[in-house]
Amino acid sequence: MSDSMWALTYDRQKDPWESTVGFRREEVARPAIDETKDYHDRSSVLIKPIMTGFCGSDRGIWFRTAFRDMIHKSLDRDHENVRVIGHELLGRVVEVGKDARRTHGFEVGDLVSTESHIPCGACYQCRVGDTHVCADDKIIGISENGCFADLVKLPAKNLWRTDVTKIRPEVAAVQEPFGNAVHACTKVNLRGKRVAIVGCGTIGLFAVAIARAMGAIHIIGVEPSERNAEMARRLGADVVLRPHPTSAERPHAHDPELTDRIRKYTDGVGVDVALEMSGVNSGVNNAIGAVRRGGDVILFGLKSGDAIIENLDRLIVDGISLHSVVGRRIFETWHITRHLLESRDPNIHDLIWEVILNRGEGTIVNFAEFDPKSFQSTMERYPKVVIRY
Repeated sequence: MSDSMWALTYDRQKDPWESTVGFRREEVARPAIDETKDYHDRSSVLIKPIMTGFCGSDRGIWFRTAFRDMIHKSLDRDHENVRVIGHELLGRVVEVGKDARRTHGFEVGDLVSTESHIPCGACYQCRVGDTHVCADDKIIGISENGCFADLVKLPAKNLWRTDVTKIRPEVAAVQEPFGNAVHACTKVNLRGKRVAIVGCGTIGLFAVAIARAMGAIHIIGVEPSERNAEMARRLGADVVLRPHPTSAERPHAHDPELTDRIRKYTDGVGVDVALEMSGVNSGVNNAIGAVRRGGDVILFGLKSGDAIIENLDRLIVDGISLHSVVGRRIFETWHITRHLLESRDPNIHDLIWEVILNRGEGTIVNFAEFDPKSFQSTMERYPKVVIRY
């Protein structure tokens, strides 16, 4: 058996962060389970990917807008220059460490997805059950080698069994990002609530379908792209509004016409819950401006650096609650995700396949045929791309 394999990588020597974009498809060392050399391998599993999803985080690495420090510090730690990217996975187990079999029951042939955050299990957060905000976690495809490869080695504790007779492989590959939206939509109770979703990118689109399944009675999307707005309507949004472009002088400012329209749709009150999924500063202020007194704003969209919150006094005096959401509650969110995708009432599973993945037409890329230029064109055309192995 060859000691090397193919993978999509970021190579900091060949591709300086400040002056390049994209990934390389190149040969790297093949991972192996060797319990005599590393005792951690007793709890590890070797997986052959079947389908992998290309995430917004991967886009951030592709365009060099996110995760530079985390990648470079982890490469320094490992005395390496190459990081294999990717963390959204459906794969088949091909080798199992002793403890992975004994403790977790994994066997060769099992089909699994994976939680992308590897919690340390020892910090305060882990010991009180908040493993999704572990103080010393690692992230697959960022601070550890990922799944855009012929093989990936992962800790058994991170794996999630998946039944492809109930969830088709292309959808099973995106359970992890779908779980982001599940976490956001379960932060507060949406049943009987009027909800605004600010930013209908991939996670925002998932959130539209989930909010409807969770019992939201009226869903207002906010999205500048007509293509994504149409997807949001097909997924269950009652109306999708387009925000006006922000001014150069005040790029953080909310859109008063937009928030006025949202209030008109909600009897002048405002929505009960606003989910900010865009990561744009003006989106945060639009979410706050759209929500009613005593309402909830869920913050999921991410952008590094400082941000400005307008009218902080209103936020306090109106009793508006801000909730930050990161990752998925491990594994609580995964259980909810499984139920939502395996259920056919409502049929979120088929909506993802038909609307977001476009029934595989144009959204599925073969790993063996990866070409950076054509891949970038594909990922700029579709909100979600799946790589097939």
